[in-house]
Amino acid sequence: MADTAKPLLIKRYASRRLYNTETSDYVTLEDIAGFIRSGREVQIVDLKSGDDLTRQYLLQIVAEHESKGDTVLPTNVLTDLVRSYATNMQAVMPQFLQASFEMLREGQSKMVENLSTIPNPLASVPGFDALRKQQEAFMKTMMGGLPGWTGTAPAKEEGAPEPGSAEELAEIKKQFAELQKKLSKL
Repeated sequence: MADTAKPLLIKRYASRRLYNTETSDYVTLEDIAGFIRSGREVQIVDLKSGDDLTRQYLLQIVAEHESKGDTVLPTNVLTDLVRSYATNMQAVMPQFLQASFEMLREGQSKMVENLSTIPNPLASVPGFDALRKQQEAFMKTMMGGLPGWTGTAPAKEEGAPEPGSAEELAEIKKQFAELQKKLSKL
């Protein structure tokens, strides 16, 4: 039985084929995405040079899913990410994203658990309010000098439900179901 505590080692040969060292067979990017979705850590290294190629391949997996229409990253988020490479945000962006995802993971099971018993499912996510405040402060600090960023919340769309209403709750549940469907595809 494989030791799932350490990363699954994938070696890339000169022919660019990817070799699973545990099962002694070749794998595809989709196979690697499957390992990751099942909770397995993966490390991809170049056989000849020993260079760690994990980030490169993870980015390729994300790009392929995005190009197939499995959009997780909205255009404005991608735009801000690209902008961060040209500013002092580049140094803090990785920590910010990592902390945001950790909070999301921690709160995810709690949110699903409480979804049917609370009036506003997002309010029950542990740390949601703290995350929102942290992100607002971060964005004000880091994005304040960038052109096009106002630092204000977008105006309420015409026809959008009132905050806290039954209509808003129904819309949130619908959006949550759509997100769950997208996550199950991953």
